[in-house]
Amino acid sequence: MPKVAPIETGNGSTRSRGRRVASSLSEINVVPLVDVMLVLLIIFMVTAPMLQRGLDVNLPAARNAQELTEERLFVSVPLSFRQDNSVFVGKDRVSLDVLQERMRQVMQGRTDKQVFLQVDAGLSVQDLISVMDQMKGGGVEKLGWVTRLPEER
Repeated sequence: MPKVAPIETGNGSTRSRGRRVASSLSEINVVPLVDVMLVLLIIFMVTAPMLQRGLDVNLPAARNAQELTEERLFVSVPLSFRQDNSVFVGKDRVSLDVLQERMRQVMQGRTDKQVFLQVDAGLSVQDLISVMDQMKGGGVEKLGWVTRLPEER
C-alpha cells in the first residue's frame, strides 16, 4: 500500500488538498507464483502417463478393406550354423553364401523391408554379424530380434 505524505507549505501548516504519494520500494511477491507453478507441475506429472496410453477405439468395419498380404518374414539361425553355414528363411534352408541373393529376391516385391531374426543363444557374435551383413546386402532395411521373456527360460 503506498504511503500518503502530507505536503508542507512555507508557513508550517500542511495542506490536505494536494497530497503527494510517496512510493516505497515495491518488490514482487514470488510465493504465489511458486505455488501455482508447483501445482501445474503436479498436474502435468499426473496426466503425462495417461496421455501415452492411448485411447480405446472400436474401429468400424469396411466391406472394401484390403487384407494384409505380406506376412512377417522370419530368418532363423540354428546352433548347427557353425557346422553347415545355413539359415532358414521362413521354412526354407538357405546357405550363407546365397543368403544375400535370396534376401534380394524376397525383398523385391515387398513394401515392408523388415525381417525378424531368431538366433540360437549359443552362437557367437561373429556368426550373427556375418548373417546380418548378408541380409543388409540383400536389401533388408529393418531388422528385429526375436527373444523370449525371462519367465520362459
